[in-house]
This record gives sequence, structure tokens and C-alpha cells, in this order.
Amino acid sequence: MAARMSNAIAAVILAAGKGTRMKSDLHKVLHPIAGRAMLLHLMDGFAALSPAATVVVVGDKREQVEAALAGTGAVVAVQEPQLGTAHAALQAKAALAGFDGIVLVCFGDCPMLTADTVRRLCGALESGARVAVLGFRPADAAAYGRIIADTDGTVRKMVEYKDASDAERAVDLCNSGVIVAAAADMWRLLEAVGNDNAQGEYYLPDVATGAIAERARVVVIETDAAEVAGVNSRAELAAMEAEWQARRRQAAMDEGATLIAPETVWFAWDTRLGRDVTIEPNVFFGPGVSVADGVRIRAHCHIEGAVIGAGCEVGPYARLRPGTVLGEKAKIGNFVETKKAEIGKGAKANHLTYLGDVSVGAGANIGAGTITCNYDGYFKYRTEIGENAFIGSNSALVAPVRIGRDAIVGAGSAVTRDVGDGELRLVRGEQLVKPGWADRFHDAMRKKKADKQAT
Repeated sequence: MAARMSNAIAAVILAAGKGTRMKSDLHKVLHPIAGRAMLLHLMDGFAALSPAATVVVVGDKREQVEAALAGTGAVVAVQEPQLGTAHAALQAKAALAGFDGIVLVCFGDCPMLTADTVRRLCGALESGARVAVLGFRPADAAAYGRIIADTDGTVRKMVEYKDASDAERAVDLCNSGVIVAAAADMWRLLEAVGNDNAQGEYYLPDVATGAIAERARVVVIETDAAEVAGVNSRAELAAMEAEWQARRRQAAMDEGATLIAPETVWFAWDTRLGRDVTIEPNVFFGPGVSVADGVRIRAHCHIEGAVIGAGCEVGPYARLRPGTVLGEKAKIGNFVETKKAEIGKGAKANHLTYLGDVSVGAGANIGAGTITCNYDGYFKYRTEIGENAFIGSNSALVAPVRIGRDAIVGAGSAVTRDVGDGELRLVRGEQLVKPGWADRFHDAMRKKKADKQAT
């Protein structure tokens, strides 16, 4: 790697642990928050830093992490065997050969770390510190490593909980594991770390310990505990999801959306909302949803991979699947499912309908019980419905088929051939009428029942 200017940042993300408490076949850092892997959330947070390089140190389930990083530009380094966090960070040295900026080391299971906090850490280096570490004060310090520091933030000692004295364990300033130093200092200090401790491991905090031993200044920058919370179990994953959702709901309301029951609305990491959007209770957004201004999403809807135009109404009880595009003021009503469906301006499907692999022209009306029969068990086929067409209730449109502009399909029709512009298409069996038959049937059956009861 070519040399960089001294204030450039390279991120080293540690993700080599086995994550056994998750009890999962999926790598810990790939478990999703709001539909996106924790590791990618973390990297998204660093995007504002324009990092010169990102190195992810992997071990267990390496192939899963490599697949998730495809296209991100991140480099993978391998820690084998796993000998501790300092040893893990040192595995990134070869990938950053020639880099002379600031190296940030952090953990891949802490997705809420922000670029602003990293900038504050780097600012400490610019103010003369050799090493800067990120500390926090949790409600329960538990078994976190402790930071022993002066009131001005100068660190005197870093100690793991298992190696701490009772007095040191009484300190509530805890180590998040996030650390920065100039590249030359980082690699030199990492290489000097020993394993003379209770676990026999090479600990990352000993980078700071080594700098202190050299009489160099080490400082601690504090942040909120929520920003550096890690995920080591399913319960902690759920807590992280709840924290993320609470922040996103507040942001949505701050930006001009109305959430009638905020705690019941679930966003994806990339959900985009316009102004004056109203979201009723119990709405779930999967990834890839964009909602324009003035939309109303009624209760109990599930929406994923959809673009919803201005002034649309969706639901209640609607499901919009990937590839759905709703034009301005379109309406998708209760118990309607769409998939790869382009619904034109002002078109309506008010209830009990499936629209898959279809384009619906502006102003068209889709009656209750209509389905587009788009799959023959092997291939998908497309249906085209023209502007202002009227599809009667309980109709089956067997793709591939085209319904023309201003055409009418009579209720109960099974349409297998194209319908021209302005045509009426009725596909029904002839009704058979037998006057008095039902009366005679009822009389005969009542007599038979009475005779049976009499015997």
C-alpha cells in the first residue's frame, strides 16, 4: 500500500472470535441489526472518515465474513491461532504496509461506534498523546477492563478485570477496546505486548500500558455506554436492535413523519421517508424501501424492497414485496400482496388481491379477489394492464397476458388471451336455471329426515 498523509486513518476491525454465546452457525458480526450485518453498520459509521483502508481480522467462519465484505473494498487478515486481541490486531500489519497515518483498532460486534467519536480520539493524538483509548461508564461495570486515569484524562493504568485489584475493580471507567495510535507506534507497541496475565493472552490494552511504560502520554476519551455496547448473545442482539429502532423512530419524527404508535413501527437500516408521511401501528419495513411525501401507511403492513410514490395509501394489512413501485396517489388496500408490480398513478387495488410480475396503468381499478397467475411451476410471466382498465372481482389473469387501455374484464373471468383496448371480456360458464328445483329438493330431504327420525 502506498504511503498516506499522516492524518489519514486506517481501521482495523477485530472479528476473529468464535462468538460461542450466540449459539449460531452465523458469524457473530454478521448477525443483523435492522436488516444489516453489525459489521457493515460499523463500517457505514466510518464512511464519513473516508478511511484510507479497512482491514477486518477474521478467524472462525472466515468465509462468511469474506462473502459479506465483497464489494466493500475492505481487506481480510487471518488470525490463526487466536492468541488474544493484541495478537489479532497485529495480523493487520502486513495489509497496512507503507501506511503512516493513524491506525484505529476496534471490535466488529460494536456497531454503534460513530465517526465523530473516532475524530475525538484522533484529536487527542494531535494534541500530543501517543495513544488514545475510548472509555465509558456503564450502569454495571461487571467484568469490563478498567481504566485508571487522572481527572484530565491522562491514563495511569489499563487493567483487565481478571487481573485487577479490588480497588481497581471499584473504578467505574471501563475500557471499550477502541484504541488509536500512529501506525509506527501501533505496530511497535503491539509487537512488544507480552502474555504474562491470568489468561496467558496478548491483550490489546497493553498497547497503552507499553506507551505508559515509555513515559509517553496516554489519554482516555469518554463516550456514552450505548455507543460502545457489544453484542455477545441473542439477548444483547435484541437490546441493540431496540436501541437502534428507538433512535431511528425519533429521527423519523424529527424529520417530519407521524408515527401514531412509534414503538410498534420497525425500520430497516436504509428506510427512507418523505415529509408528512403517516405510519399507523404495527408496520414493518424490510430493506430497500423508499416512501415519498404525503403517504399514509395504515396498520399491520409489511413492506420490503418497494418504492412508494407521493400521496399513496397502503393497507391496512397489505404486503408489498421487492420490486413493487407505486405511482403517485396509487392505493393498495387491505389484504393485497404485490411483487415486482408497477402500479400507475391513481390506480387502485383495494382488497383481497395478488399482483405479481405486473404493470398496472394509471387510473386502473383492480377488483377484489383478482390474481395475476404469473408462475407455471417453472417460469414467471408478466401481465400488462392498461390505463383506466377495470378488472372485475374474482378474476384470474393468466400470464403472459395483456389487458388493453379502457378495457373491462367481467367479474369471475379467467383471462388467458389478450384483451384489446376498450373491449369487454367475459369468461364464464353458461348459467343453468331450473325453476322450483330447490324447493322440491328441500321438501324431499325434509321428508326423508322426518321418516328416518320416526323409525
